[in-house]
Amino acid sequence: MDYETDEGAGGGCRLGLIVLSTDETLEFEARQVLGNRPVNLLHARIPAQAHVTPEDLEMMAGEMTGTAARLPDGLRAVAYACTSGATVIGPGRVQDLVQKAHAGVPVTNPMSSVIAGLGALGVTRIALVTPYVPEVTAPMIAYLAQHGIEVVSEVSFGQSEDWTVARISEASTRAAMLKAGRAEGVEAVFASCTNLRTFGVIGAVEAELGLPVVSSNQALLWHLLTLGGIEAQGWGPGRLFAGQVTGVLA
Repeated sequence: MDYETDEGAGGGCRLGLIVLSTDETLEFEARQVLGNRPVNLLHARIPAQAHVTPEDLEMMAGEMTGTAARLPDGLRAVAYACTSGATVIGPGRVQDLVQKAHAGVPVTNPMSSVIAGLGALGVTRIALVTPYVPEVTAPMIAYLAQHGIEVVSEVSFGQSEDWTVARISEASTRAAMLKAGRAEGVEAVFASCTNLRTFGVIGAVEAELGLPVVSSNQALLWHLLTLGGIEAQGWGPGRLFAGQVTGVLA
């Protein structure tokens, strides 16, 4: 029987996502953004250790190109979905490793996405909420400082085990956001970690504090869609997706 072809699922808009083998949250929140929209988000799982330490995060560098190669060709953009991992490995190195499998394709990660999002929102002084132990949070604060973003308040759950992070309640995350966000001089709240659930509380925290809230998953999806040439205003939670930005996208 004869047949015809088209651009495939998503109308040809294909994006790649490298998800940690231990992550239980990102795909759940990504579905809330994409729903039935004409985007085909294709996933590959990268081996990750259950405990989040700098040494364990660095181990993912050796798996990056092989994991990226499991994604099909013809992608508009690719995201490596680990905030702390991107900080430890380095966004530039992540890009190089992914592009060995997908030459010339734009690459992002949560840290680069958050910096771009904060820049678009026009803020430089933030409150930081993380599930991490101090040795993971410290290089993140230093990296943000290198890019002109000052952490003026910090709240952490002090957790190194990824299974537990996925089960921290949104009520707990909301309370941490409010505590950190009420510090003097805070211009926005950043909740870090792709395994930390935030989508159900971003709007409420923004309303209570009167400040923008950026999370790893929110910023990552926003930046990935933007790099893919997609106008995603209103697709996700918070001021970032609402288009309430004042700066220039990095």
